[in-house]
Amino acid sequence: MQTRHHPLVGASLGTGRAITSYRFGPGDESLPSVYIQASLHADEVPGMVVAWYLKQFFAELEDEGRLRARITLVPAANPAGLNQHWFGVHMGRFEMASGHDFNRRFPSLGPDLAMRLRDLLTDDAAHNARLIRAAMRDALAARKPSTELESQRVELMKLACDADLVIDLHCDWEAVAHLYTTPDAWPAIEPLARLLGSDAHLLADVSGGEPFDEACGATWRYLRDAFADYHPIPAGPTAVTLELRGVRDVSHELAALDAQAIVDYLAHCGLIDDEAPALPALRAPATPLAGCGYVYAPHSGVILHKREIGERVRAGEVIAEILDPFEDRLTPLFAGTDGLLYARHWTRFATAGMLVARIAGEGVARSGDLLVP
Repeated sequence: MQTRHHPLVGASLGTGRAITSYRFGPGDESLPSVYIQASLHADEVPGMVVAWYLKQFFAELEDEGRLRARITLVPAANPAGLNQHWFGVHMGRFEMASGHDFNRRFPSLGPDLAMRLRDLLTDDAAHNARLIRAAMRDALAARKPSTELESQRVELMKLACDADLVIDLHCDWEAVAHLYTTPDAWPAIEPLARLLGSDAHLLADVSGGEPFDEACGATWRYLRDAFADYHPIPAGPTAVTLELRGVRDVSHELAALDAQAIVDYLAHCGLIDDEAPALPALRAPATPLAGCGYVYAPHSGVILHKREIGERVRAGEVIAEILDPFEDRLTPLFAGTDGLLYARHWTRFATAGMLVARIAGEGVARSGDLLVP
């Protein structure tokens, strides 16, 4: 195991931070590469515990010579967010100076690389892949970020730009296990969904906002579109965001199970020399992210849930109520679509217009930015 520290731009004098990464496996550059990170939203800590378990697993597998891939692991991808504690409450989702979500606005290098590579690409897809990866490394190395947030984005992209498989570990407020990926990546990710016991699998080519997992593949997507009639461009990395239930679902038992599911998946992919277990049944079919129904509070009040996460609901069904004790109002909140109630807010007091719950529906119902703001 190699431990590396990747310094960030200091936001102020004496406050310099660094991302810590761990690298496992043979040094053979021809082997597949895997990148796994956790807690990019720094207040989402279930993935950090899973990453700690993975660190132990990978170290043991490396010692036994059973790794068939180069693996980079980042247990805490957001050192700045780890320090956001306000009166005992951990924040960690938004950068304070800009208000930006830490998992948005990752750079896409497509237009720049298209200009650099247009006269160098050939009819050999493998050759083109090597050119693209080298150009991505050079482009990221040339960036001179001026803020801590910008440097964090660039350093994470540097760590992931060579990966064939990217796994970003998150969690939700209160939720069942679920994941986000693209329709093209779904066949490769489906075994992971089975092993993890994911209840909802939300697919979109572009979900909006340039989150990390999509940014890892955005350059390849741009180049494929730009050169589709001229040169073969590989699909690029398979990327997935795993939502490991809710923020309070933190335990040795759950983390060990999730880490084992990821190890079993890597074995299934031939990246670990081990016999992969039989795949469990898929709990539900994949659905479009654009089919998710979002339920908002029309006014402020106490949230009284009537249905639990993990339950299937019908359009028009009351899933919660908002109590205004001053006006003696008890306002029902209705499901706007049939589907799985997969996530809801952890707080029990709503402000006006607050997002209360989300339902994974099958039909396309939304467009534009599809992720939670």
